[in-house]
Amino acid sequence: MSCSLTEQTCIPCSGEVPPASAAEIAELKPQIPAWEIISVDGVDQLQRIYDFSNFQTALEFTNKVGALAETAQHHPALLTEWGKVTVTWWTHALHGLHRNDFIMAAQTDDAAQGLTVSAPANPYG
Repeated sequence: MSCSLTEQTCIPCSGEVPPASAAEIAELKPQIPAWEIISVDGVDQLQRIYDFSNFQTALEFTNKVGALAETAQHHPALLTEWGKVTVTWWTHALHGLHRNDFIMAAQTDDAAQGLTVSAPANPYG
């Protein structure tokens, strides 16, 4: 591994490139330890829930991730709620994971620096 995931750039990806192999996933996953690999309808995805102190900060983070996604032309599923944001990365064209997803997960972690908190108490229930 020549440089960290946060320093890497997504490559254009079509359905013609292979998804990440089990060996590649085993190499990349330890670099984003807070992320889970989930399966939705048989499609492997990376998912993480970030906690924030309020809705405004959660929305600020959502917008930061959206800007990263636009720059990379690789887009996640984002669920913004009071005090938390769920981010899910996968490569739609491959119906699974690619190195790009791990790069974007690492960059998402960087975007959260200084914004996240321990699980907040939601005053709205």
